[in-house]
Amino acid sequence: METSLSVQDARRPGGATLALAGLQHVLVMYAGSVAVALIVGYALELPRDQLSYLINADLLCAGIGTLIQSFGAGMFGIRMPVVMGSSFVTVGPMVAMAGGGDIGLPGIFGATFVSGLFGIAIVPVFARVLRFFPPLVTGTVITSIGISLLPVGIQWAGGGATADDFGAPTHILLAAFVLAAVLLINRFGRGFWVNISVLLGLAAGYLLAWLCGAVDLSGMTSRPWGQVVTPFHFGAWQFPPAGILAMCIVMVVTLVESTGMFLALGDLVERPVDAQRLRRGLSGDGLATALSGLFNGFPHTSFSQNIGLVGMTGVTSRWVTVVSGVMLVVLSLCPKAAYLVASIPKPVLGGAGLVMFGMVAAAGLNILSQADLSRRANQLVIAVSFGCGMIPLASPEFFAALPDWTAPIVHSGIMLTTIAAVLSNLLLNGAGGASSSGGAADEARHAETNELHE
Repeated sequence: METSLSVQDARRPGGATLALAGLQHVLVMYAGSVAVALIVGYALELPRDQLSYLINADLLCAGIGTLIQSFGAGMFGIRMPVVMGSSFVTVGPMVAMAGGGDIGLPGIFGATFVSGLFGIAIVPVFARVLRFFPPLVTGTVITSIGISLLPVGIQWAGGGATADDFGAPTHILLAAFVLAAVLLINRFGRGFWVNISVLLGLAAGYLLAWLCGAVDLSGMTSRPWGQVVTPFHFGAWQFPPAGILAMCIVMVVTLVESTGMFLALGDLVERPVDAQRLRRGLSGDGLATALSGLFNGFPHTSFSQNIGLVGMTGVTSRWVTVVSGVMLVVLSLCPKAAYLVASIPKPVLGGAGLVMFGMVAAAGLNILSQADLSRRANQLVIAVSFGCGMIPLASPEFFAALPDWTAPIVHSGIMLTTIAAVLSNLLLNGAGGASSSGGAADEARHAETNELHE
């Protein structure tokens, strides 16, 4: 399945290559994207049929977002080989909303819709916002996301936090088997197979769990073969103020991420990203997120692993990811397939989750390495940010005396880390602290996006 084309051929691959390359992109992003729906769904304790619907909605929104970015829609979309998926950055605030009083999926989707519109609105002045997110801040935030998600993976590995047999040997062995499978594929595999190692590990773990009688497929026969995802399936939107604020802050973080990925992708496909193209790409992120709120989905962003796949295969045509978008939309019409995903035993998910969430933290550390960590001021920014972010993990009742409406912010370690990182960096490095904390790499990044506010 590993494909390599010359730059000339890659511009418009033939039919078979187009379909194969499009499928590759779907396989690479699938596990990471549906993981967000699984985390939020389990936090809300959704029944399996509703969880499978949430997975289908996530796939539909990913497909729509991918088509917006790859094919383009007027002023929206970067028109490059981009695949969209649910962002892990949003998990903390959404889980906090899931446990915050009366806020449920309608509140999450309402806040998602507003944050998408907010993202579109700030794109023209985004360069001014970007200066508050140098690698020191961005790397700290991304690392905190992985750290905040790891307890979820650990709970899954033990069988689920509410399981009567939590920590049973069979649960631990299943999780260890998946973890070992992923590591072995990365050790002995190559190319495309390494890129889908988590998906292959999940498949191997699912098979072993089925052989052990740990897979429950009750209810599968009652699911239809086809079902269209419709707006407001989980109820009319709600607009929790703190939830909206949290999701808007998260939107800024995702736009910062997307900026770096778009610039990297431009180099890969030999089409440098100028200010106009970047504006269309970031606006595409906002539109995809707003539409996700409408179709029961979560904030979406460009997936870095798919950008890596572009570099690995050499297939640089945007029509490849247009095909990927169509495939994702088609997959969203298959409830039985989503039900299979929803039936994956939690220990199997836990083994894969330890890898996925740990890799998020590792990606953050990689970004942090771009900052000058020998400076005491930068060390203090990291120390204070992680300290604040650990509060909800170490003591969930720490903010119990505060009103319920503050839950999306104060009960999310990711939100507390983000706020602490931005404010402490401003205090210790000043308003111009972006370049002083990020070094030459950061200055180059801002130089490329400086045209946005001219």
